[in-house]
Amino acid sequence: MKSAVYSWRVSPEVKDALEDEAQRAGESLSQLLDRIAREWLDARRRRTSGADEAQLRMRAAAAKAIGRIAGGDARRAERARSIVRDRLARRRAG
Repeated sequence: MKSAVYSWRVSPEVKDALEDEAQRAGESLSQLLDRIAREWLDARRRRTSGADEAQLRMRAAAAKAIGRIAGGDARRAERARSIVRDRLARRRAG
């Protein structure tokens, strides 16, 4: 049972077109507007759901690369202390 009321202003042309369409469809203006609103909401939910899934796939793909630097030396982090010391020693000597 419908109990909520919603009203808004539309141009006379839009109102006439909606009433004509309701009559052609064999339904009341209220039924037509309810159907239009439901169809729009359903379509919107489907689009949003698909966009959310696409975002999750993109984030998962990006997460695989986050924090990685291609430097050719897989053990560089383990040797960072000695690398820095060597560079400082060369700088002091030069």
